[in-house]
Amino acid sequence: MVMSILWTGMTAASILFGIAGGRGEAVAAAAVTGARDAVELCLSMAGMLCLWTGVMEVMRQSGLAGGLSRLLRPVLGRLFPDASKDGAVMDSLSANVSANLLGLGNAATPLGIQAAKGMSRKSPGVASDELCLLVVCNTASIQLLPTTVAAVRAAAGCRSPFDILPAVWLASALSVTAGIWACRLLSRLWRGR
Repeated sequence: MVMSILWTGMTAASILFGIAGGRGEAVAAAAVTGARDAVELCLSMAGMLCLWTGVMEVMRQSGLAGGLSRLLRPVLGRLFPDASKDGAVMDSLSANVSANLLGLGNAATPLGIQAAKGMSRKSPGVASDELCLLVVCNTASIQLLPTTVAAVRAAAGCRSPFDILPAVWLASALSVTAGIWACRLLSRLWRGR
């Protein structure tokens, strides 16, 4: 609600200042151009998302996603010891992390929600430490293939949209590491009260 008010206010102020400054035509042209560019961006991102969601589905049906999930279980079991006791939660959690590794944030979201629902059954109405850690890891997620960013770069005319891979790998690894440390630290501080 607040964001709607904020964006509406910013848009109205921009239009009013543009008209007051005698640039009404430029404002109208920018609105039309911006709308066209937004539609083109959405379509190019939808294409990339469909491609990688399809790849994820092929991986799931061929058993590769299950293999990746089994590969991730030891690490996820250490991060989420309580959740590791529930096979369905671990399956959702592993699939969520797998989708995030492929840069499929939108495709990973339903899997993350499914894992969060399973985790929240143990402590209804209260976000457990593991549930908070899931949110942090899902938000910061390590990405091996940043498909959404690559789609945006390709739509903007970049000739090699994946040339950012080393920077993405470093930044995402650092953000997940910092997030996990922050969760652990805050968990200990909160329990100490």
